[in-house]
Amino acid sequence: MLMAMVVLLLIGFPMMVPMMVATLIGFYVQFNGFGNSQFMIQQMFAGIRPASLIAVPMFILAADIMTKGRSATKLIDMVMAYIGHYKGGLAVSTATACTMFGAVSGSTQATVVAVGSPLHPKLVQNGYKDSFSLSLIISSSGIALLIPPSIGMIIYGGIAQTSISELFIAGIVPGLLILVLFSIYSVFFAIKEEVPTVPKASLSERLKATRDAIWPLGFPVIVVFGIYGGIFSPTEAASVCVLYALLLEVVIFRELKIRDVLDIAKSTGLITAVVFILVAAGSAFSWVISFAQIPQAIMAGLGLNETNELGLLLAISIAFFVGCMFVDSIVVILIMVPIFLPEINRLELDKVLVGVIITLQVAIGAVTPPFGCNIFTAVAVFRRRYVDVVRGSLPFVLILVLVAGLLILFPQIALFLRDLAFAK
Repeated sequence: MLMAMVVLLLIGFPMMVPMMVATLIGFYVQFNGFGNSQFMIQQMFAGIRPASLIAVPMFILAADIMTKGRSATKLIDMVMAYIGHYKGGLAVSTATACTMFGAVSGSTQATVVAVGSPLHPKLVQNGYKDSFSLSLIISSSGIALLIPPSIGMIIYGGIAQTSISELFIAGIVPGLLILVLFSIYSVFFAIKEEVPTVPKASLSERLKATRDAIWPLGFPVIVVFGIYGGIFSPTEAASVCVLYALLLEVVIFRELKIRDVLDIAKSTGLITAVVFILVAAGSAFSWVISFAQIPQAIMAGLGLNETNELGLLLAISIAFFVGCMFVDSIVVILIMVPIFLPEINRLELDKVLVGVIITLQVAIGAVTPPFGCNIFTAVAVFRRRYVDVVRGSLPFVLILVLVAGLLILFPQIALFLRDLAFAK
């Protein structure tokens, strides 16, 4: 199965084909032919049947609408008005704007495009190195995976049968911690490189920027407080976000027309189809390896079936860190979570904590060579060489790894807000 996946990937097939072929091989070996292939079809449909997955296309659609509209620009203007004039303020504003738009869109690549496009030229013009600016944008955009909504968390929650609401709430503090550490590093960088500051915004400019950003700030309020307050589920929150985005960009801002929305919906449909084919193939793949007891064999071979909680969390972190460097994050979640799930259940680890750690590793993979998705997005958007994009990324990757280590050693960083929100 593994050989087939590697060979087909090297030939150049899209990831859904290697996963399907590997699954077919697994079924053939387990059932001595394709006589029971209906099981594979059943498992594929079972993988995309959970109602929670409806949130995936909804959040993708909401992100596309806001990326094409003016929400990102208004959030950027508000952040710049308040902290742009401090030493390193432009860089801190960029990291904050990426985090805020991530809380609106849930997509790292959408954040790279929406926030990076207007702010990258400003960073360079104001004395920041191009390598630093690019790395700051792609790394800060990764925070979108932790701050709700998060498509990665939705898919993990479906596989691990874990509350998506709890995952969303648990991702908030680690995401904000990363923002604080990125901001501290940006200030030190600005001081060291003697980067000049931008003019301070007047009180009237701040008030105007705040007034303009009130509507886009409604998105995180809908997601976090709607779920936290028990008003609606994550799936319902996604649907409300789409409606809110349409009202905002079509009716209030009048940035988009109905024809634009139809084009955006078509794009969302194509992306959703790819994601759901991967999820379906991953579900069948997971069933095959579980039926063959491959996870238990791998754990025993690595000596992890007798390890403690700390050892398993370290193994999970390393596996996802390496996997996401080479393969799309959704695929890594679909393949690896079922492998580790039996040991997670055996040790009775908190699946919400594991989900946050896995999501953070996915965020690291998005900005880590050789195949981080944010890297290739930046190459295309900013028209820079691959080497130029990754040259300044090491400090940001080290910060992300530091936070991952802190989550393993001090789980309450992620769990205390969850425990507070869902206390019985």
